[in-house]
Amino acid sequence: MTGVALVVAGVPGIPEFEIDSHVILTLVLPPLLYSAALDVSLINFTRSRKHISRLGVGLVALTAGVVGLTAYWLVPDMTLPAALLLGAIVAPPDAVSAAAIGRRLGLPRHVMTVLSGESLINDAASLTLFKVFLLIIGGTSLTVLDDLGIFVQAVVLGVLVGLVLGVVFHWIRMRVDDPVVETMLGLLVPFLAYVGAEELGGSGVLAVVAAGLWIGFNSPKTGYAARLTERPVWSAIDLLLEGFVFALIGLQMKPIAEALADGGRGVWNSLAVALVILAVVILIRPLFIFGTYYVSRARTRRSADRRERVLERQARAVARRGKAVARRGVPTTLQPEPPMNWRELTVVSWTSMRGVVTLAAAAAVPVVTDSGVRVPGHDLIVFVAFFVTIGTLLLQGLTLPFVIRRLGVSDPDQERRDRAEERALVRITMTEGMDYLEEHREELSERYDPELIDRLMQGMQVRIARQEDDARAEAAEDRRLDERGMRFRGELRRKMLRHQRDILVRERDRGTIDEEVMREVLKGLDAEELALDTSVLHWERG
Repeated sequence: MTGVALVVAGVPGIPEFEIDSHVILTLVLPPLLYSAALDVSLINFTRSRKHISRLGVGLVALTAGVVGLTAYWLVPDMTLPAALLLGAIVAPPDAVSAAAIGRRLGLPRHVMTVLSGESLINDAASLTLFKVFLLIIGGTSLTVLDDLGIFVQAVVLGVLVGLVLGVVFHWIRMRVDDPVVETMLGLLVPFLAYVGAEELGGSGVLAVVAAGLWIGFNSPKTGYAARLTERPVWSAIDLLLEGFVFALIGLQMKPIAEALADGGRGVWNSLAVALVILAVVILIRPLFIFGTYYVSRARTRRSADRRERVLERQARAVARRGKAVARRGVPTTLQPEPPMNWRELTVVSWTSMRGVVTLAAAAAVPVVTDSGVRVPGHDLIVFVAFFVTIGTLLLQGLTLPFVIRRLGVSDPDQERRDRAEERALVRITMTEGMDYLEEHREELSERYDPELIDRLMQGMQVRIARQEDDARAEAAEDRRLDERGMRFRGELRRKMLRHQRDILVRERDRGTIDEEVMREVLKGLDAEELALDTSVLHWERG
C-alpha cells in the first residue's frame, strides 16, 4: 500500500494530501487498538504482566530517551523536546506482524502473550510521552514532577474510564438481542473511550485498551450472534485503517523529501540520521531485554522463596496448635509467568518492527502547535519515522521466520495439549449437561417430550464416547421429527448450549483451561447454535 502511494505521489499533478493531526489520533488509532485488545487473553496478560510492563513502559521510555539524545546530538537545529518527540514516535514496536509470523511458526504461547500484551501497553506509553513532549514544544513549562504527574494521571484516569465504559457496554450487550445493534454499539466503544478519557485528562489509548480487554474477557457471556458478526467487521476495519495510514505516509513523502532537499540539512544528511536512528532502535531492544530479564527473574525467585518461607512458618504455627492445614492451589492469574530461555529472548529481541502506530503518530505531528509554535525539524521527524518503520519491517520482518526456525523456538506440543484440553472440556460440558438434564428432568418433562430428553441424553453420551458429532445420524433424526418436535428439540438444545457456555466461563475463571482453548471451543458452540437456528428457520419457512 505504501509503495503504491509513493508511486502515485510521484505522478505530476497529484496534489499534496494533508489531514488534521487530531483526526489521525481520534479516528485511526482507537479502533486499531480496541480490535487488538479484544483478541488478547486477559488471564495470560495478567500472568505475564511483569515482563509486559517492563517492555511496554520501561523499554519505551528508554528508547525514547536514547533516540532523542542521539537525534539531538546529530541534528544541530533540532531542540531537545523535538528530538524526544521523535524518540517517542519510533519507540513502540508493533507486534501484529510478529504475532502473525509467530503464530504460523508455532511460537510458545507465553512468548505470543508477551508480544501481544507489549504492543498494547507500549502504544499507550509512547503516545503519552508524545503528548508531553508536544506540550513542551508548544511552550508549556513542565518539570520532572509535572511530567510524572501527567503520566500518572493519564494512566489512572485512562484505565478507569475504559473499565467503566467496558462494564456499561457489557451490561447493555447482555440486554440487547440484536447482533447488528450490538456490533454497531461496539464500533462506538473505542471512540467513546478515547475521547472521554482525553477530555478528562487521561490516556485515551489506555482507556481503549482497558475497555477492549474487559469486553473481550466477558464476551463469552453474551449472545453468540454478535460474536460471529463483529469479528469479520473488525478484521475488515483493521485492514482498511492500516492501509490508509501507510498510504497517507506514502503520499506525504514527496513534499517531505522536497522540503528536506530545499532545506539546510539535505536528503543525504537526513538519510544518514535515519540510518543511525534505525541502528539505535534495533540494538537497544536486545540490550534492554537481556540486561533486565535475568535480574527480574532472580528478584521474582527471591520473592517467591520469601513467600514460601512465610507460608511454611504459618503452617508450622497452625500445626502446633493442633489444626489441620490445607494448602490451596494458586489461581491462574496469580501464578508466575513461565520462564524464557535465551533462544526465546532472542526472538523477542528481534521483534522490534515498527508499524501503524509509529506512522500514525508521525502523521499526527502538526507543523505548528495549537499555541502557534512551529515544530522544529517537522519534516525530518516524519521522514525518520517512515524510514525506521519501513527499515524494521524489511530487515526484521523478513528475517524473523529464519531466526525462529534457526533457533528452534517453537512449541510443537502446544496444539496437542490444546486438543487434549478441548476434548476434556467437551467431556466436562457434556457430562455436566447430562447431569443438568437428569436433575431437571421432571421440570423439563412438563414442557418437552420425555422421549426427546432421552434422545438428547443418548446423543450426548455418544459424543462423549466418540468425541465427535455424527452429522448423518443427526440428519436422519431430524427427518424423523415433526415440526413441533424439531422446534422443541431446538429449544432444549439451546438451553443446553447456554449451560455449556456457563461451564466454559467457569473453567476459565478457575484456571483449569487456557483462555485460548476456551475460545476455540466457544467457536464450536456458536457455530452449532447458528446451525441450529438456521435449521429451525428452514422448518418454519416450510
